[in-house]
Amino acid sequence: MTGSSTQGIKTVLHPVSDIDAAKALYTALLGVAPQADSPYYVGFEAAGQHIGLVPGGGAQGMTSPVAYWHVSDIEAKLGEVTAAGATVKDPPREVGGGRLVASVTDLDGNVLGLIQDR
Repeated sequence: MTGSSTQGIKTVLHPVSDIDAAKALYTALLGVAPQADSPYYVGFEAAGQHIGLVPGGGAQGMTSPVAYWHVSDIEAKLGEVTAAGATVKDPPREVGGGRLVASVTDLDGNVLGLIQDR
């Protein structure tokens, strides 16, 4: 099968109700201080993974953790997964530093995130 490359899950975002309590718990779990620390997002880099905390799920309406697959071409990957039955939840958008993010739902309603770094 040919298609766009998937580089694996490297980012997982977690909705949290109390950002300060979650920051303390994830700092203890991961054994590192957050690299990004703001009232609207806290991010950790640990063992090649990015773990993000999103207060209240943010504008995305997150209700559970979302794993983000890193891809080389987000538009091509969206085409491939929608052709296979996924539904676009959030179309690609720039989130800073040339990074594009999008999400789809699979046939069972699970949310799958996609990230493309330029």
